[in-house]
Amino acid sequence: MDVWQKELVTALLLFLAVSIVGGMTGLFMPLALLLTLGILMRQLFQINRFEKWIRTGGRAKYPKTTGIWEEIYYHVYRIKKNEKKRKKKLGKMVDQFRQSTEALPDAAVVLGANDEIEWANKAAREVFGLQQSDKGQRIPNLIRFPEFIRYLKSGNYNEAVILPSPVNHRITLAVRIITYGAGLRLLLAQDVTQLKKMERMRKDFVANVSHELRTPLTVLKGYLETLQDMDDGESPLLTTSFQQMQGQTERMQHLVDDLLLLTRLETQQKKTECVNIPVLLIQICKEAETLNGSDPARIKLSLETDAHIVGEEQELRSAFTNLLGNALKYSPDDSVVKVRWYRSNGSIVLDVEDQGEGIAATDIPRVTERFYRSEVKRVKKVGGTGLGLAIVKHVLMRHDAKLNIVSELGKGSCFSCHFPAKRACN
Repeated sequence: MDVWQKELVTALLLFLAVSIVGGMTGLFMPLALLLTLGILMRQLFQINRFEKWIRTGGRAKYPKTTGIWEEIYYHVYRIKKNEKKRKKKLGKMVDQFRQSTEALPDAAVVLGANDEIEWANKAAREVFGLQQSDKGQRIPNLIRFPEFIRYLKSGNYNEAVILPSPVNHRITLAVRIITYGAGLRLLLAQDVTQLKKMERMRKDFVANVSHELRTPLTVLKGYLETLQDMDDGESPLLTTSFQQMQGQTERMQHLVDDLLLLTRLETQQKKTECVNIPVLLIQICKEAETLNGSDPARIKLSLETDAHIVGEEQELRSAFTNLLGNALKYSPDDSVVKVRWYRSNGSIVLDVEDQGEGIAATDIPRVTERFYRSEVKRVKKVGGTGLGLAIVKHVLMRHDAKLNIVSELGKGSCFSCHFPAKRACN
């Protein structure tokens, strides 16, 4: 029988007994009142005991009792016991999380909605010089680099910002912010000192080697031209050899020039001038027609806006020339290459579209890498240094622009340079 049923049956039996005795003695009302007071007093006593037990946190063994109150004590005790197990399990998980985050080699800081520090791991305390007492402090008050404060306020956390460590300027950090939860952000800082050092060494090596190669190449080219002038054409083997050496020397010259240009793009400060892009594109298209000996109708230039761009004219000329040169090289001689300058969705865009061999989807993310060339079976061999699109990428980065590539094998490609509207000038 259920406990509640037992309680009801007991109460009914007591009232039945009081009714019988009261009927025999004529004292039904006093006896019924007395029974009611007795039941009420018992319940008040049980409530008092229960309140004292709960007040102590229910940690001790619950008091001995019977009936429904024993069931109440048992259920509450079981809930408390399960809660204690759950808290212990959660405590272990929190401890494991803290140990794992403390062991992370990268610095991690949890920021609140107002940039205040909620939590920081050991690596963050070391590279940023944070203290345990800094919890609740705003991070801009502790890391005062202007580039970091601009990055924090911008809300655009797609790219990392490079900073020196506030406590050790020999350490270089790549700081990135990840948003999560309700207004919370996770600041991650990775030590990239060795990577930056290797990158600097690579740049210096390329620049030095390129400069050193220019002199011997100039000498070789000069002697080859002299030998070609002296060639009387009686020896086909000698004539062919001179031509091949001349071709390879020019190829090396182009490679060195491209490497030096990339080095300048990576190291030189940005220049700001208002560049007349429509005029520049007209010049580039005419030069391409002359150099490639193309039919003037092959390049279709469409100027839908007269917008000028704040930037460096020679850099933009190099980027646009590379894009147009690639389109002409990798498409049939009788196909049309479209060059379009227009505005779209708050950006100023240059499209260079060809009807060439196209690029495989797996190659598109890598075509802007240095010396990368997609493996495509071509009818004719196409020369090049493999640095053209790398130059385009660096030029666009220096002009706050992005390169989008849409391509399909056998149908052609469209290279789009998206410049922000803030770059427009009169």
